[in-house]
Amino acid sequence: MDPYLTVKWLHILSSTVLFGTGIGTAFQMVWVMRYGDATQVHGVASGVVVADWLFTTPAGIVQPATGLWLVWYAGFGWTEPWLLTTYALYILAFLCWAPVVHLQIRIRDLCAQTTGGVPPEARHLYRIWFALGWPAFAALTFVFWLMVTKPPLWG
Repeated sequence: MDPYLTVKWLHILSSTVLFGTGIGTAFQMVWVMRYGDATQVHGVASGVVVADWLFTTPAGIVQPATGLWLVWYAGFGWTEPWLLTTYALYILAFLCWAPVVHLQIRIRDLCAQTTGGVPPEARHLYRIWFALGWPAFAALTFVFWLMVTKPPLWG
């Protein structure tokens, strides 16, 4: 099989896993928090944390590795404006995601220690978690657009 097509397929597959797992787990957390039951939140947050380690983390590693290989193989300049923007947006998404993982673990652990309603500290952490999700989502959505269009942004 052609190495370029293999790496491109891995890049597309990992972007799908990264984006899909992110939006899927985010939906689950938002949905369960609506009910305010600590036991349910603990169960869902436990699954979300596992999904991040099993799917999001490996995909997040494969993405830049395959992306950089594709840039090199296709002969793009490392400093093409659309690529510089992509690097910055990917870093932004990572900087939002890294604390989100910690927040999910804290929410899970706080909800494991109680029955009934979600503790106020967990609700506070959830609001931060929710706020961090939007720039990450927007950044990755814009990265998809940049990868498809490769626009001449400046210069």
